[in-house]
Amino acid sequence: MAEKKSGIDQKLIRDLANILNDTDLTEIEVEQDDLRIRVSRNGTPVMMPQQMQGYAVQAPAAPAAAPAAVAAPAAPAARDLSNAVTAPMVGTVYLSPAPGARAFVEVGQMVKEGQTLLIIEAMKTMNQIPSPKSGKVVEIVIDDASPVEYGEPLVIIE
Repeated sequence: MAEKKSGIDQKLIRDLANILNDTDLTEIEVEQDDLRIRVSRNGTPVMMPQQMQGYAVQAPAAPAAAPAAVAAPAAPAARDLSNAVTAPMVGTVYLSPAPGARAFVEVGQMVKEGQTLLIIEAMKTMNQIPSPKSGKVVEIVIDDASPVEYGEPLVIIE
């Protein structure tokens, strides 16, 4: 078992943790060959089961339950996401311009093309995400101050 752990690049894990601190991100994940490493501020680092040097590496029982919990929010994928505005980058989503301020948009609100829907903070830069079309906001899919992946649905506009 010690042989399996020696293949993990601990310097890489430290570097990823430093990137989290430097960028104020809450989570970062890298995949290199058959190894995937995720470092998160809000949880414990989890090594996903992968093939490594011909050995099957098994994740501990507790973290193995975490992907099942992650799959639960994906269940609403049955909803129509064809009108979803998706994340153009990885970062942290903020629904308002400042903590405690009024949100950029609310469910039921009519928006115009180009109107700011939310902001995504990436590498300490606040990026305004504009509406790609005019329409009515029918759902805000993501929570305020939560991490977002590239292509993840943010807001549904019809």
